[in-house]
Amino acid sequence: MAKTSEAERVAMKIGKLVNDLTLDLDQVGIYLARDTMITHRRLIEIIEAANYEREQTELRSNDYDTLF
Repeated sequence: MAKTSEAERVAMKIGKLVNDLTLDLDQVGIYLARDTMITHRRLIEIIEAANYEREQTELRSNDYDTLF
């Protein structure tokens, strides 16, 4: 079995926390905005990486569909 990386474990924790429907994401955003700018910039980096990966996955999926 492949060992999960620290980045993957963190991503799973973030996903689990954000998927909690009782969590007020607006309040989380407010508290994060009060933190340092470094936190905000790093969160933006995570979002940009996620968006890029999603776009690439969709492109690969569309290329596969055109083959058949």
